[in-house]
Amino acid sequence: MRQLKGKPKKETSKDKKERKQAMQEARQQITTVVLPTLAVVVLLIVVFVYVATRPTITESSPVQHNGT
Repeated sequence: MRQLKGKPKKETSKDKKERKQAMQEARQQITTVVLPTLAVVVLLIVVFVYVATRPTITESSPVQHNGT
């Protein structure tokens, strides 16, 4: 039967299987690509904040405090 131009094509079982497979692959990519990348970005932010806010101890120039 000829498909009319204005109507969308009815989804066949083959189309449904392909769509399910594509969704499964997308879900797989989320766990294998997105989550590790997000973890690395968060780790870099944490390290940057730690390095930027840690107290600096300078042993090469000792500070002398005189009580008098």
